[in-house]
Amino acid sequence: MRKDNRIPEEVFAQTLRTLLAPVQPFLDDPSVADILINGPEDIYVERKGRLSKTKARFGSVDELMAAIKNIAQFVGKTIDELNPLMDARLPDGSRVQVTLPPTARKGPYVSIRRFSKNLLNVDALIQGGSLTPTAVYFLHSIVYMAKNLIVAGGTGSGKTTLLNILSGLIPEDQRIAVIEDATELQLQQPHVVPMESRPPDVEGRGSVSIRDLLRASLRMRPDRIVIGEIRSAESLDLIQAMTSGHGGAMSTVHASTPRDALRRLETMAMMAEEAMPLPALRAQIASGVNVIVHASRLEDGTRRVMEISEVEGELDANGHYVVHDLFVFQRNGHDADGKVRGRLRPTGRRPTFLEELEHYIGQFDASIFDDRDAR
Repeated sequence: MRKDNRIPEEVFAQTLRTLLAPVQPFLDDPSVADILINGPEDIYVERKGRLSKTKARFGSVDELMAAIKNIAQFVGKTIDELNPLMDARLPDGSRVQVTLPPTARKGPYVSIRRFSKNLLNVDALIQGGSLTPTAVYFLHSIVYMAKNLIVAGGTGSGKTTLLNILSGLIPEDQRIAVIEDATELQLQQPHVVPMESRPPDVEGRGSVSIRDLLRASLRMRPDRIVIGEIRSAESLDLIQAMTSGHGGAMSTVHASTPRDALRRLETMAMMAEEAMPLPALRAQIASGVNVIVHASRLEDGTRRVMEISEVEGELDANGHYVVHDLFVFQRNGHDADGKVRGRLRPTGRRPTFLEELEHYIGQFDASIFDDRDAR
């Protein structure tokens, strides 16, 4: 039996406020998205996409290490010179990454990514300028009809938030398997089956990977599979699930463009032990992934959807992916305060699955794809 020395959550929550006292005001501040501790005396926070240095300080390295050790014990992980890296989460869902010296040269590094307790929805994205009503109408339609969707973007681009909002569009009568490294998604449907990966214990036993959970979920009769992030060989299992009848899958991937997202999926699928010829792998990816939503954090700190693109189901004559942009963010300069002006606009191109879309939705309004200023 796996030995579990973790601190009970209620005890941990009480002690953590004392151990993290120097940064507790930021943990209590809903406007703070990231807390970045670069050693005991160098602490930054991010608000609205902007980093600023704070006056907060830990009294010593030992004080900071006490908090780190407490977090490690809570999540059942080991953090020391032999194991200097750790991913964890706090009781409120905040994600924590720790790097210890000598790898961290300025002292222990702690990055805390916070998630809003107020669940965002598509209306919030429209109000914030990230999406338009027509783009939301399209995304809602393809989620309803169970098209496979990937959210792509760089670090801090809002991928997880966007995935959380889009997965909230899944019909409530469906069984949804949610697979993550650390629980971040907050689906509100009644039939959600959340699963979380587990690292090995100090003796190297008991590991449960995202790939293990994905394979298990395929035998759990899911209507939808939502994976927090594709990082490794589980890419191959997801692609094979997408092409074998498990429609409506969603996940995120680190990538700078929709086309790069496909190449990243390809590269990660090749990490699997099962060897697959590259042309066959590309054909499966092209067939499996239907739509890519690309998000980015702009120079003014705002997070915007930059592209919504369709992936055609067939490769071109040279064996390359065929990707068509359906909506693209069009810049229109800057405001006086430096904010980027622009709007996500249709390109005028219609998806190849438009007939299928009209069949599912009934009175689907195909004019949303027309490139008109009114939209």
